[in-house]
Amino acid sequence: MEIDLEVIETNFLLVCLSSSIYKKKPLTRTHENQKHSFITGPQPMAAAAPPPTPEPATSLPETTPIFTRIRLATPSDVPHIHKLIHQMAVFERLTHLFSATESSLAATLFSPTTQPFHSFTIFLLEASPNPFAVSTLDSNPFFTPLTKLVNLRVPLEDPERETFKSMDDVTVVGFVLFFPNYSTVLGKPGFYVEDLFVRECYRRKGFGRMLLSAVARHAVKMGCGRVEWVVHDWNVNAIRFYEEMGADILNEWRICRLTGEALQTYDGGAD
Repeated sequence: MEIDLEVIETNFLLVCLSSSIYKKKPLTRTHENQKHSFITGPQPMAAAAPPPTPEPATSLPETTPIFTRIRLATPSDVPHIHKLIHQMAVFERLTHLFSATESSLAATLFSPTTQPFHSFTIFLLEASPNPFAVSTLDSNPFFTPLTKLVNLRVPLEDPERETFKSMDDVTVVGFVLFFPNYSTVLGKPGFYVEDLFVRECYRRKGFGRMLLSAVARHAVKMGCGRVEWVVHDWNVNAIRFYEEMGADILNEWRICRLTGEALQTYDGGAD
């Protein structure tokens, strides 16, 4: 085999030259056009990349806090209860039948001989922009007031705030009136809800649910078998609301009522 001396000498020269260059200057590695190459000599330090722009924080929607309290009504609440019942009569298109007075309400709802939950009982719902101060209402032997902080998505405007002011910055929102009944089928007592009403500017904010839930909770506490009430067939919003709460709408039942002259015909005791 022949060896090409000219090629060996050339290669040897290239190796020597290359070794000499490496000894004189260190090699520095850099990136250029996405390719790796080697250049000689010190290189300027690249400027630090600016920090990433922080993403704007996702802000929570602003809410308006409102403090609520459900308590037993007292005789001093009769003026507010009377106004609420009148507003309810307007809503239910029954103003032609409205004849209740403050005197009749005080005499029949707050008789000295009646006891809450064993006769006519009214839960009153109040609202305030501030926490409720401690009062004698908190020591009621029959019912401890229920307080709750509610955050409203939209600020509440109450044009009748002064009319329904019960104390300082406390406003009456609505009420529920109920009394005991009995189920012979279940062999247990129950509650019948006569009226549930929330003033217009406070509706669709969960306050009606709070009132009805308070009645149901106390019914369970007393070992009742059920809570019943009626609803107008045209009040589809109320029907939907009751169904969402788990209530059964009993379409097969009809309300029977004796009132007015029909009732008075029995005054003489005739069969």
